Amino acid sequence: MSVDGAVARLKSEADEPGWEVDPDDEWGVAVIATVGRQLKLRREAVGMRAAEFGVAVGYGEDLVYKIESGKRIPRPEYLDRADEVLGAGGLLAAMKEDVRRVRYPKKVRDLAQMEAKAVELQLYDPLHIHGLLQTPEYARGLLLMRRPAYTEEEVERFIAARVARKDIFERDPMPELSFVLEEWTLRRPLGGRPALRRQLEYLVEAAQLRNVELQVMPVEREEHAGVDGGIEVLKFEDGSAVGRSPAVANGRPVSDPKQLRILELRYGIIRAQALTPRESTAFIEQLLGDT
Repeated sequence: MSVDGAVARLKSEADEPGWEVDPDDEWGVAVIATVGRQLKLRREAVGMRAAEFGVAVGYGEDLVYKIESGKRIPRPEYLDRADEVLGAGGLLAAMKEDVRRVRYPKKVRDLAQMEAKAVELQLYDPLHIHGLLQTPEYARGLLLMRRPAYTEEEVERFIAARVARKDIFERDPMPELSFVLEEWTLRRPLGGRPALRRQLEYLVEAAQLRNVELQVMPVEREEHAGVDGGIEVLKFEDGSAVGRSPAVANGRPVSDPKQLRILELRYGIIRAQALTPRESTAFIEQLLGDT
């Protein structure tokens, strides 16, 4: 494989951190094993050796073998290129959606599935800007602060997962989304000042969406119903709901009406104590001007 007469370096594992299969994710392991087997069968059917195929798609032979044996998650562009090189007529490229889901940690994938079914979400995070609102730069800055430290591979997987959850803003019909953010989380420049500025710009854009209510809790408030921790309440079309908070059932998801009423009561008071959505947008714009 050459580019303008020069030999192009083939990709290795070091070039793609975070694309290993989680051995504890049974569904993910099964999906990637099936995808790898299909890739190998297609390659062998056209009489192409792994090394030759690797050159054609820009990957080292060892990485090709690991993908075909189900030990590595193939990138979407890898499947597109393989489909083209092997003449699969779109069959290999069509597997990108299942592969995309495996890319994310199982607990994040389970959360995303619940969010995808919800018609209303009430979300309060006292420690960070909520994951659904985070830009990739802010998410990276936040994840790099964790101790014990995440590996670079883990950081990349979590960032990809958070970005994927943003599909919720593009659903039709759109769910009703309510967020309460703490002022101090909007001031701390995780990842640097440029990353914070981009994050604030994104929040202003999100606040303009007609299905989004975004409120800020000022640090100067003398009364605050959120001192017991974050709150998540997801409501579904059939009238059911699920909630979670460190102050209820030790943070486990709950669906009991009595426990849900407690969470909704607390969330309602938090919203009443925070700035209104219009005031909150103006406040974030002011912070943006000062950043």
